[in-house]
Amino acid sequence: MKVASTKVNFDVESIRKDFPILSREVNGKPLVYFDNAATSQTPQQVIDAIVDYYSRYNANIHRGVHTLSQEATDAYEQARIKVQKHFNADKSHEIILTSGTTHAINLVASGFSSLLKENEEIIVSALEHHSNIVPWQMLCEKTGAKLKVIPMNDNGTLNMEEYEKLLSEKTKLVFVNHVSNALGTINPVEEIIRKAHNVGAAVLLDGAQAAPHIKANVQELDVDFYVVSAHKMCGPTGVGMLYGKEEWLKKLPPYQGGGEMIATVTFENTTYADLPHKFEAGTPDICGGIAFGAALDYMNAIGFENIATYEHELLEYATEKLLEIEGLRIYGTSAEKTAVISFNIGDIHPYDIGTIIDKLGIAVRTGHHCAQPVMDYYKIPGTVRASFSFYNTKEEIDKFIEAVKRAKTMLS
Repeated sequence: MKVASTKVNFDVESIRKDFPILSREVNGKPLVYFDNAATSQTPQQVIDAIVDYYSRYNANIHRGVHTLSQEATDAYEQARIKVQKHFNADKSHEIILTSGTTHAINLVASGFSSLLKENEEIIVSALEHHSNIVPWQMLCEKTGAKLKVIPMNDNGTLNMEEYEKLLSEKTKLVFVNHVSNALGTINPVEEIIRKAHNVGAAVLLDGAQAAPHIKANVQELDVDFYVVSAHKMCGPTGVGMLYGKEEWLKKLPPYQGGGEMIATVTFENTTYADLPHKFEAGTPDICGGIAFGAALDYMNAIGFENIATYEHELLEYATEKLLEIEGLRIYGTSAEKTAVISFNIGDIHPYDIGTIIDKLGIAVRTGHHCAQPVMDYYKIPGTVRASFSFYNTKEEIDKFIEAVKRAKTMLS
């Protein structure tokens, strides 16, 4: 796998001081955290925003005239605007705050259950996380629509020639991840969106794995829906966002009924609130939304170009070192990928490697990574996945390499 050589002046030691958890020990060893694709760590600046909310202005939003409620409402809606500006949505009400990527995908799938017709077609890719497969299978069961799959290539990329053959006037929806969580592949989403639009189909991009590394511009992409989770990008768990073009959000019916999403209610009839509240029933994770905004502030202060350049340097370094280990195979060798490496060593089970290196204080993910069709393609039970963030170092990679070598020796 060839990647361009890069160098960047990056004060990683200063950045690491922002993350309290990075100073702890695991099993008597300094923590090396390489499971960032599952959940990134949280800087003190975001932790402070959470503490500040609960310490100073914890109150329900949009409903109270008292000072705390107004302060909480202002902070929550300012966070929505931060998300809007970060992803360059045209309007703030095109940002629906959700509990995360899975919630956002299910919201869209539920809405299309009243729009999709029998024998119409939807397309997903072979690289998807289960959360971008199962809701669409459920949608097809409800509507009688047909699910088509873009096949993958051995290097972990999508077969774009086959994608073009799948598209037709029957195609109504295309769902693809921006970046593969299992392999790190960056998909050619601009081409996917353009070709889908040529046949009149809408496109949803699962941006959960892209958002920590790539600052997506939803207007430039011309994507119809884009979904992310805050906990992948230095924010808290339990909060995320759905971006939807206004025209589509107006077509979709509400996902849940309850408070906040209504304009008027009588026992005879209910009218729904305008966007975005139409899709935000009940009391939201107010603190989580505010902390999401704080996380975006933090990452933007570092700069996404700086983050991408530094993480690519880590990817290049780790790839070179891992390939020196005899019998090690990396899955996902696209030239365009984020800082994720999935690998196996011979016939050693990935779980066994992960267990041993955990004893040395190193956190990686093992298994099928909720992308079982990818593993089935390679005819393997899973992989060891090391995923890097901008607060990781080459010194940590060196410890990881030595731990992997030790595990190989013990298990061979």
